[in-house]
Amino acid sequence: MRYRLFGRTGLTVSEIGYGCASWWGKPRFSEAAALGLVHQAIDLGITFFDTGASYSAGEAEPRLGRALTGQDVSRLVVASKAGTFHAGGGRIARDFSPEWIVGSTERSLRNLGLEALGLLQLHGPSIPELTDELLGALEQLKARGLVRAVGVNSFDPDVVRHVIGLPTIDAVMIDYNVLRPEREPLIAAAASAGKGVLAGMALAMGHTGLKVAKIRGPQDLWYAARGLMRHRGEVARGARFSFLHRQPGITGSQAALAYVLENRDVACAVIGTTRPAHLAENAQASDLSLPPRLREQILEAQAAF
Repeated sequence: MRYRLFGRTGLTVSEIGYGCASWWGKPRFSEAAALGLVHQAIDLGITFFDTGASYSAGEAEPRLGRALTGQDVSRLVVASKAGTFHAGGGRIARDFSPEWIVGSTERSLRNLGLEALGLLQLHGPSIPELTDELLGALEQLKARGLVRAVGVNSFDPDVVRHVIGLPTIDAVMIDYNVLRPEREPLIAAAASAGKGVLAGMALAMGHTGLKVAKIRGPQDLWYAARGLMRHRGEVARGARFSFLHRQPGITGSQAALAYVLENRDVACAVIGTTRPAHLAENAQASDLSLPPRLREQILEAQAAF
């Protein structure tokens, strides 16, 4: 596993990060299996773990906390998110008031069993919600030593452009993958401003391999249903990249991650999986380079968008 500086935060993160969310955090997924994946990730050299207060109906944070119990967390950068929360009945609510963000951060620390978060991210804020009062509260969280860095997780280019100009914000998480080359100017601008950049959805939710058509277990059915409901256009675009999965010496997932990591302005590509073999496969992408001809094929497919 290779490592990169995380903007100007003073933190270093593994090139591959592990997302603790979705099916991984649900009670229907074995607790022993979920904890084992985190322990495996640590053994593989992964140091960045991403979760959120609203993830898996509020179950992801406490589960990650149980997974970290007894582990040496001194080298880890554990990130969580605030601003959205599970409101019951499958509903996700929003609150970006300074009081809520501070309270959410304190709850996250209790859930995770940590004294400080490596990174606190605001989860999908709008520009009007990024008030001076909220930014001041984030500075206070840093001053109290409860968080080392603060960021914004947003797939809205206007929001990302806005936060790049905010000195309080140390990092951004952007949806960047082979289906999203248009994010590259934003990533370059963020890096130039000293922000740490995380690539969210780095595997494009498996759409390059038509994951929605490969049902091997309940988690596959759950992800397929979500993909078809929320990301039908992404599924169609992903079909153009099926060639990624027919390459010698590199798997489709590894090729997709190698593409993301070729961008030196990206500090970490965050992936999520509930299968140990897939986790090991993805971690190996940190040591791989994208073959030149494969890079050309990716660019040709992107030009057809």
